[in-house]
Amino acid sequence: MTKPAVVVVSVGAVSPIGLSLAETAASARAKVARLREIEWRDRRFQPFIVGAVPEDGLPELDSALSTLYLQYREARLLRLAHVALDEVFKPMTGYETPIPLLLALPEHHTTKPIDCKAFLTRLVQQTKAPLDLAHSVAVPNGRAAGLMAFQRAAEMLESNKAEFVLVGGVDSLIDLYVLGTLDMQERIRNEVNSDGFSPSEGAAFVLLTLASTAAKQGLRPLVHILGSAIGHESGHLYAQEPYLGEGLAATFTNLLSQTPPPSPIGCVYASFNGERYWGKEFGVARLRNSAAFVPDHQMEHPAECFGDMGAAHGVMLAALAIHGVMKNYRQSPCLVYASSDYGGRAATLLATP
Repeated sequence: MTKPAVVVVSVGAVSPIGLSLAETAASARAKVARLREIEWRDRRFQPFIVGAVPEDGLPELDSALSTLYLQYREARLLRLAHVALDEVFKPMTGYETPIPLLLALPEHHTTKPIDCKAFLTRLVQQTKAPLDLAHSVAVPNGRAAGLMAFQRAAEMLESNKAEFVLVGGVDSLIDLYVLGTLDMQERIRNEVNSDGFSPSEGAAFVLLTLASTAAKQGLRPLVHILGSAIGHESGHLYAQEPYLGEGLAATFTNLLSQTPPPSPIGCVYASFNGERYWGKEFGVARLRNSAAFVPDHQMEHPAECFGDMGAAHGVMLAALAIHGVMKNYRQSPCLVYASSDYGGRAATLLATP
């Protein structure tokens, strides 16, 4: 039995290179990098270089939330998510049924981990977004978590548990405790460490539904989500096991066997962030599934423009891929994948509808 088509009908994003998806995509396509020094300094007393969203591009924190004395990072996440949520809900004017959200949150914690359930409640308070809190979930699993949620979202839509499902990710690595920890681990790029990344922040949301529902609601499908797969790398960055790249390779194999692309994959959006570690697993995954790819396929890794967005990274890659395929400057079908520091792996295949 053929599964119903899952499509994307709206996307929202905010990043250091754009206050909307269109701005972010245009800057990423032009390879515009916006990384800057901040006042906080590393253990060598050199300023951290980060990708930061302009302060004047963010809304104020809700007055009631400001009395809770939230951690700086949580307040920042709420404001970042506010911008992207406003954009993704624009086509939904008049739709009154609350929509469940599957949200990726940070896997690198500050002095106190974010309470996932409380964060969702505060997100509604901050944004007034029509979210179905009873069926929404937030998980602190980093870069891959948002792409992992695509599989769950499709299951919810196909089983008629929801007419629409929102998948998102939000993070800010620009937190003094997080920066200090990553610096001690020698993971941050600076004058003496080329094998590192630039910490960043941002938020991205993708609204999914069935093609039949989109037609009923008068919404134009932007792309078709052909399939998604998840996996785990036992030899992850913080593990004792050897790093073999098996997790991503298995994820690709599962995805491509369950959802053979209609034509060879012409473009890949990867969560490379500048650390050499991440290259090996893609090489293994690409080699084992070489027949599924165009030999000279495009390779996009926009962290070179805006840095590593942590838990927002996977969904941001999907958002940029959707924009590129929709506007015909990226080849379809397009593979998007993300890898989390603690082993999570996820991949999604999308194409023109």
